[in-house]
Amino acid sequence: MNTSIRRVAFAAFLTASSVFLAQDLFAPSLLAQSAGNSGTITGTVTDATGAVVPGASVSVVNAVSGLSRTTMTDAAGHFQLSNIPQNPYHLTVTLAGFAPYSQDVLVRSLVPVAANAVLQVGTSSTVVNVDAGDLLEGDSTMHTDIDRDLFNKLPLESASSSLSSLVTLASPGVAADSNGLFHGLGDHASNSFSIDGQPITDQQSKVFSNQLPSNSVQSMEVISGAPPAEYGGKTSLVIQVTTRSGLGVNKPTGSVTSSYGTFGSSTGAVDLSYGGPKWGNFIEIDGLDTGRFLDPAEFAVFHDKGNEQNLFDRVDRQLTDKDSVHLNFNLSRSWFQNPNSYDNLNVQNVVSGGAGNSPVFAAVGDTDQRSKIVTFNVAPTYTRITGTDSVFNFGPFVRRDSYNYYPSGNPLADLGPIQNESIAQQRTLTNAGVHTDFSYVKGIHNIKVGALYEHTFLNENDELGIVNATFNAPCLDANNAPIAGYTSTTQCQGANPNAADNPNATNPFLPVLLPYDLTRGGSLFTYRGHTDVKELALYVQDQIKTGNWLFNVGIRGDLYNGLTKASQAEPRLGVAYTVKQTNTVLRASYARTLESPFNENLILSSQGCLNAVLSPLLLCTPGVSGTLQPGFRNEFHAGLQQAFGKNFVFSGDYIWKYTHNAFDFSTLGNTPITFPIDWHNSKIPGFALRADVPNFHNLSVFVVMSSVAARFFPQQVAGAGATVGQSGYPFRIDHDERFNQTTHGQYQIPMKFGKIQAPWFGLNWRYDSGLTAGSVPCFNPTGANSPCGGVVQNGQDYIDLSKLTADEQFQAGLTCAGVKATPTAGLPNLCLANELTSQLVKIPAPGTEDDDKNPPRIAPRNLFDASLGQDNLLGGDRYKWSLRLTAVNITNKYALYNFLSTFSGTHYVTPRSMTAEVGFHF
Repeated sequence: MNTSIRRVAFAAFLTASSVFLAQDLFAPSLLAQSAGNSGTITGTVTDATGAVVPGASVSVVNAVSGLSRTTMTDAAGHFQLSNIPQNPYHLTVTLAGFAPYSQDVLVRSLVPVAANAVLQVGTSSTVVNVDAGDLLEGDSTMHTDIDRDLFNKLPLESASSSLSSLVTLASPGVAADSNGLFHGLGDHASNSFSIDGQPITDQQSKVFSNQLPSNSVQSMEVISGAPPAEYGGKTSLVIQVTTRSGLGVNKPTGSVTSSYGTFGSSTGAVDLSYGGPKWGNFIEIDGLDTGRFLDPAEFAVFHDKGNEQNLFDRVDRQLTDKDSVHLNFNLSRSWFQNPNSYDNLNVQNVVSGGAGNSPVFAAVGDTDQRSKIVTFNVAPTYTRITGTDSVFNFGPFVRRDSYNYYPSGNPLADLGPIQNESIAQQRTLTNAGVHTDFSYVKGIHNIKVGALYEHTFLNENDELGIVNATFNAPCLDANNAPIAGYTSTTQCQGANPNAADNPNATNPFLPVLLPYDLTRGGSLFTYRGHTDVKELALYVQDQIKTGNWLFNVGIRGDLYNGLTKASQAEPRLGVAYTVKQTNTVLRASYARTLESPFNENLILSSQGCLNAVLSPLLLCTPGVSGTLQPGFRNEFHAGLQQAFGKNFVFSGDYIWKYTHNAFDFSTLGNTPITFPIDWHNSKIPGFALRADVPNFHNLSVFVVMSSVAARFFPQQVAGAGATVGQSGYPFRIDHDERFNQTTHGQYQIPMKFGKIQAPWFGLNWRYDSGLTAGSVPCFNPTGANSPCGGVVQNGQDYIDLSKLTADEQFQAGLTCAGVKATPTAGLPNLCLANELTSQLVKIPAPGTEDDDKNPPRIAPRNLFDASLGQDNLLGGDRYKWSLRLTAVNITNKYALYNFLSTFSGTHYVTPRSMTAEVGFHF
């Protein structure tokens, strides 16, 4: 079957599925049950005589994640708790006149867990007793569980990337970056989301896509250990997301919230849950408007407005006792300005005479670049219980990101210190596929067999023109510096006595670029790229529990067919042993994974160097292959989990990862046009730790910390240009960080004023030792693995600052001999090496810089965030008003995320911001 026929057949299949589901959704007798990452606990409550007990309260609690769910038994004594994330729980049954009943329940599959209860006559109690055993999971893979009750009160740094902020704060091994980007366990954003079982492995930061709104999330499990066989593609972190459901919500329940804060930021959100025993609907709509949408290149905020709108709808319907369907629908749109620096204000460029010997320069306005992203996702799932021990799952899906980048109205205003081009882009990524799996739980075995097929359609449409009058100059001045004007080397000698041909300069004159030089009367160059990426995965895994031992064994096979082809057999192994006497779990795991290339601008990176116009603009490296090859990784983890009593649990892993063909990103100038590149290999050792105090006298605390090296090894083997790592020596990539930690504490004041509970408050402390910042100037002209350079004059060592503008020096916080750079007044071109200092970046001591052992870094920073709230201001029973105050960076710390990063440029952390939110809940 040829490609076009396969596309038509697959489209017809999706259309038929949509029609079938539409009939189900709008028919009165049809609507769905939980599936994907969640499970179901079901059972019957009886008394000692065997008679059923209606009206009993059944609760499940996970003390670490914070999940707490309660239901009542029906007239037949039956209960069902759906949409329960796959974790261990403490189940309690209470009813007046009976002694409380409790048991531990483990949800690790889609197969419903039977938890029948027999109540004995006695004294009733509503107290849930948690012991050390309830804090342990006994799993071979380290992960972090987060329920909505926790992250509802967690002060998050970014309103436009709340899901990313949540992962960064709550999961160990994550390096925080700007614009909602987070780097898991030393890799560049090699993370994947599983949304109710739907895999999403494409970039989810807010400059690539629109994230799932956090208000639609019920719980998350962040896997930082070796991934099980069901996960592939991008596996540094696997974020399992369980969305909110209306199944079993017999009364309409929801919230209306609104907030206003610093930078003119305002939000509004509405959510509604409603359903019955066999159907449910959850819908959420929210919007954001702010004057600081992205993290800008200046601590001051200007030209940074943005807005975002989200619609999420989840429908569940139990068709029969064995069959159910579940549909997720998401539509999001964001529009935002690309932040300016002071260098982008009142831009000077050629306004006339560009083809002659006397071009006229004048102000062409401020840079005004903008972006728009529209994302939609449709993911139906059909689930059938095929036996008391088995469940079948089938879920097609289609997701589309449409990214539009708009240059300034006057393209000449896009000129910047490192931006030579004005660019427009319209890029789409459409990911369609189907996942299916069969789960079987019997005795000591928990088996899952599954398959995944994905077809990703990539379209890249770019228009660009040169806006730097000296970038492709035909002529040089007496100092061999390129000069503006002229369109041919034949004009140089006759038109200017000091001019000379420019055949061998660092950026030689290339006639092929002349038609697209907007400073010399040229027009825009158009590039069109399209490709399909097809991926097929098959896997089988088994979790074997025998005595105190737990074994996770599995194997996955991946077939990748895009611009290149690759296949990989990937064993996954894990073992855990529980020492019950000491409440200790010892564990170790291994995974081999196929690492697939990033899809964003994959065609431009793979084929751009074959294009005569694009090649010099992309800084293509001679001898580097264009097409990015999938890589492979061997990953090892060893760790333990330890509970101390019922109030403290600790978990930690040592990590060692070796990747052949390790992926990174590069960028075209200072534009949002970023693309993947491929280094020969990477070595990533480190550790990740987490400690929890679930609840101690109304105080809950968690601490996450990590130290992960990100050592990459040349040569660059594929992709377009890069500006680092060409020395042949290993280097620390720009998201390498020696250490970071987050401490979050939350306290509920144990006082009541009548029916009104006293408020709660929370505090975050985030410490980052600083990402690598290779563009920081330093002195080491003799270092074998140092690009620092330097100047020696009269026996004294100087650092050359001439390549940085005054504003870039100011952004780095540079001070020379006690004189600080300002946005308009730079430092001398040469500064004594021992007199150049900064509080924003760490400059290695003269002669010590080494790209692997001692690279320049962003200065360490401590950031503090706080929140204060009252969930029931008026003490209502059915209707409640809430108030929440959030402060981010309460000390107004003046600090950087990064400086002239190869991937993302310069970005400051958020200045102090205050937000007040009021909500009505029913």
